[in-house]
Amino acid sequence: MTQPRIGFIGMGLMGVPMSLRLQQAGYDVLVWNRSPDKAESLKNKGLQVCDRLPELVAQTDILMTCVTDTLAVEAVVFGPDGIAQHAHQDHVLVDFSSIDPDATRDMSSRLEKCCGARWVDAPVSGGVAGAEQGTLAIMTGGDAALIDALRPVLAPLSQRVTHMGSVGAGQVTKICNQMLVSCNVLVMAEVMAMAEKAGVDAGSIPQALQGGFADSTPLQLTGPRMAARDYDSVKWHVKTLLKDLDMANALGKSLHSSIPMAGLGAELMRLHASQGNAERDPCTLIEMYAKKQKNDQEDKQ
Repeated sequence: MTQPRIGFIGMGLMGVPMSLRLQQAGYDVLVWNRSPDKAESLKNKGLQVCDRLPELVAQTDILMTCVTDTLAVEAVVFGPDGIAQHAHQDHVLVDFSSIDPDATRDMSSRLEKCCGARWVDAPVSGGVAGAEQGTLAIMTGGDAALIDALRPVLAPLSQRVTHMGSVGAGQVTKICNQMLVSCNVLVMAEVMAMAEKAGVDAGSIPQALQGGFADSTPLQLTGPRMAARDYDSVKWHVKTLLKDLDMANALGKSLHSSIPMAGLGAELMRLHASQGNAERDPCTLIEMYAKKQKNDQEDKQ
């Protein structure tokens, strides 16, 4: 049986390593990015870079999107010369983006009515490291049989693909994931700053807590960088966590489900983003609390 050709849209922090892993697994991968310069370097890595989105759609069987937010997905799918205008009933769209569940359901229905293409929402967790190593957790929404058929294609990207329900269920699960991740990294910043003020070696906290109930992947990856003030290598963005917390609060409100921790987390993340940190790594969150220590020392002088 001939392997499907893959069209990957979105060459950001996650899209580039994911595309490369698919190519290394033996798939023909065509890529396109709204900002062409971001995809230029991939021409030397075996990926076919398309100048226009219709060119990519015409030559592929599975369309994969990994873009910034709900509006970006809508623009790629339904904008001028978008996927909806050129796809057909044999196409499958796999959306790795983290976007609004209701919008996902609406766009899935619109796409199928427009051209017959089917939609699977498949947001991922595991960060850039997971994308590079092929160990992402993928939470999917859509037809179970279709998702089973996609498992061989998703295997090079993931340690686990879980079917969560109908279209949109993957996005709800990702919101739950991001609530845990965001609140975790926020309290981590508090912990690291407080440990420093108490004279404890904050850089040793991840090692000391490893394997205990307080341990987590974010603690092991982000904790040492917080302690060392290692901000230069951006692995994820403050603006992304803020977007996801805002979606969590909108979902909670629509369901009349109380989520006070996510509400406070969103406002703390918004404050940090507003201070010039939106494009920076969340390990910079420690600065919200470390600055207080600096101000206390200045007051004593």
